Amino acid sequence: MPSGPLRIVVLLFPRVTQLDFTGPAQVFSKFPNTEVHLAWHDLDPVITDAGWCIVPTTTLEDCPQADVLFVPGGAGAFEMFDDPMALEFLRVQARSARWITSVCTGSFTLAAAGLLTGYRATSHWASLQMLEHFGVEPTSDRVVRDRNRITGAGVTSGIDFAFTLAAELFGDGEARKIQLAIEYDPDPPFDHGSPSKADPETVRSIIAATENLRMATVLASADALAASQPSS
Repeated sequence: MPSGPLRIVVLLFPRVTQLDFTGPAQVFSKFPNTEVHLAWHDLDPVITDAGWCIVPTTTLEDCPQADVLFVPGGAGAFEMFDDPMALEFLRVQARSARWITSVCTGSFTLAAAGLLTGYRATSHWASLQMLEHFGVEPTSDRVVRDRNRITGAGVTSGIDFAFTLAAELFGDGEARKIQLAIEYDPDPPFDHGSPSKADPETVRSIIAATENLRMATVLASADALAASQPSS
């Protein structure tokens, strides 16, 4: 571990899914000797998908170098495809970050920046297969680690992602202590939180609706990324 504080840099953006961030953030808050920086273009409050705001702590321009670079998901993750400054921020931060991470559709923002090409990664189940258009190997595990990339699946998977990260950084013992401290002991009243447990027709209809909404945006961004790569 570095002698100074561990720096976790979170890319915020409008219409972020708040639990994609706040779930992991609760775990991050228990990490020893750790700073969490919330970065956006300016310091104005950023609206979440829940209708309330999160206030950035730094701008993209002034943000310190991340040890852990983290991108949550949400509808706004796809809007980052048209934000060249945010994508370049991710590329620059990723050059020196020890870990490059995401939860839910945040993996699409990383992919649009070219940071998941050739990696295994996960995302929300309804969007997962679209990752292949960016040269990513879609993987339906709840948390996927491939070299120094760690990606979490949809929304609540972010808490599991954060414990996986805690174990990588501080060891299993510290991760277990944090789990107990926040009483993370899931026992949902319904066993219906995965497409493997849900009605197949409903699953197919949600995937179709998601692809109908997002596919054109994904393909355009994937084409732009491919065009920006040097020819072999």
